[in-house]
Amino acid sequence: CATLQEIKDNDYNLNIPRYVDTFEEEEEIDIHAVMNEIKELEAKRADLDKQIEVYLKELGLII
Repeated sequence: CATLQEIKDNDYNLNIPRYVDTFEEEEEIDIHAVMNEIKELEAKRADLDKQIEVYLKELGLII
């Protein structure tokens, strides 16, 4: 809550940011963990691509 004195000191300006701190600290990102996760996902995708290719060959949809 803003006191009457604070409001007076701010020339009766009632803009909310003058009285309420809305700053939130951002979470730190572990870039190495993100890169490792990307590599794992790319490897899984490559395996799935190979598996799909095998299925398509079995169905005669690709040579």
